[in-house]
Amino acid sequence: MTIIALLIAAAAIGVAAFALLRGNGRNDGQADEQTEQMTRTTERLIAAQSELAGRLSQIAEADAASQKALSERLQNQEIAITKTLEARLADVTKKVGDSLQQSSVKSSETMTKLQERLAVIDVAQKNITGLSEQVVQLQDVLSNRHARGAFGEVQLQDLVKSALPPSAYSFQQTLTNGKRVDCLLMLPNPPGAIAVDAKFPLESYHALRNATDDTAKTQYSRAFAADVLKHVRDIADRYIVPEETAESALMFLPSEAVYAELYANHQATVEKSHRAKVWIVSPTTLMATLNTIRAVLKDASMQEQAGVIQTEVRKILIDVERIDERVGNLKKHFKQAEKDIDDITISTNKVTSRGEKIEQIELGEGAEADEIEAGAEIHTLERDNG
Repeated sequence: MTIIALLIAAAAIGVAAFALLRGNGRNDGQADEQTEQMTRTTERLIAAQSELAGRLSQIAEADAASQKALSERLQNQEIAITKTLEARLADVTKKVGDSLQQSSVKSSETMTKLQERLAVIDVAQKNITGLSEQVVQLQDVLSNRHARGAFGEVQLQDLVKSALPPSAYSFQQTLTNGKRVDCLLMLPNPPGAIAVDAKFPLESYHALRNATDDTAKTQYSRAFAADVLKHVRDIADRYIVPEETAESALMFLPSEAVYAELYANHQATVEKSHRAKVWIVSPTTLMATLNTIRAVLKDASMQEQAGVIQTEVRKILIDVERIDERVGNLKKHFKQAEKDIDDITISTNKVTSRGEKIEQIELGEGAEADEIEAGAEIHTLERDNG
């Protein structure tokens, strides 16, 4: 509004000045008229200016009041916004604090669980390290031929000891031909003692498993079969002794994997071992064989004791007959004792009756001798009768 008033005033002044300049070029009458008009115009301008100044003053006052009200409203809004921001800030601070506390608790629990799991992992790592060392030791054992043979013998001994009584086997037994067998199972005739020898054709088996082409597989498969047949012939020649051992022997393979490879892919080799009367067994099949042998030994023991049992049964029958005879004699004695007791009872009754009669007798002067004599005769008759 102030700018508009200034523009109006400037326009009025400009018009007055323009009229004055034009008046300079006219005559004096016109000049007086112009002067009068200009005077009236000036007065109107002055009045308009005064009115404009008053309105400007009102506008300024209204503007000041409006600015004051606006300032107060802005202050109130600022205060309200400040309070709202403070409340929201407090709420956010509380939520952040609670969240941080929960996060701290969860972090503590997580760290505790993590420490426990790390402890378990540490124990497992130690166990894995121990197993790795054992595996390395086992590889060292299996890589050495003599150590591998000892490993098979130990496994054989453990299986035999767990299945049979000590009297049913013998380890490292020397036969009459001078050969020493790993284990000799003592079975009665037939079949007789069975020799068990542990063999481990591991090199050819590993070569067969590691073969990458058909040519190598064929080559190492033949080598594996040849090694097995060599062990079969050695066992048949050394540990099947006529009239000392059974007509067959057992070849113990301490590895289920080698046994599975043999029976799955080398059936011809297995048949050749059967013809040589050498039966190839693994730890599982050997345990089944040992359980069968234990049943056979138990049956043989029962048969050996059958004669003793029959003799004892006959003796028991004789003793029963004697007991029956003695019971009969005892029964006779009981009957005789019963008869004697009845006789004693009769005599006791007679004595009691006589005593009662004696108490009832009244002795007179002339009858004493006759009654005494009569009593003596009665006593004699009763004694004779019984």
